[in-house]
Amino acid sequence: MDNINDTFFTVRVLLTIATLGCSVIPMFADFNKTHATNPLWTGHARYHVVWQCISYGWLGIFSLFLLWFYESESVLPLYISAFICASIYGGFFMALMVKNLYGGKTYDENGYLPIEFNIGGKTLYINQNITAFSIMVAVLTVAVYMLF
Repeated sequence: MDNINDTFFTVRVLLTIATLGCSVIPMFADFNKTHATNPLWTGHARYHVVWQCISYGWLGIFSLFLLWFYESESVLPLYISAFICASIYGGFFMALMVKNLYGGKTYDENGYLPIEFNIGGKTLYINQNITAFSIMVAVLTVAVYMLF
């Protein structure tokens, strides 16, 4: 029985990390001059990013409640938490896949720029959002795998 409890605890920790990665952390990243108060963005675009951040924040709170405070012997709350994260991360990657349809970009010149690396005389650019969310999806994937 201890092995199951240890596994559930590990899954809860991993899902907590994934939850924070798609709720609280983006709020800090987006409530500043690069997004929500960016004077170059239209007011309507800023409205949408604030709406998105607040919505994801509430979903994160609900997810954390399910993970740590909902009294249940069932794995259902863990699956619901994982689904919430998968929905948010899935939306990010779907928007990435179709960005050419709506003229989207993965960064703006006055926002979070890609990190530049020189390796063997070759310059590589690492997009901060795509990299961070890819890591979070890997964490989420491990958590869901452990539930099975």
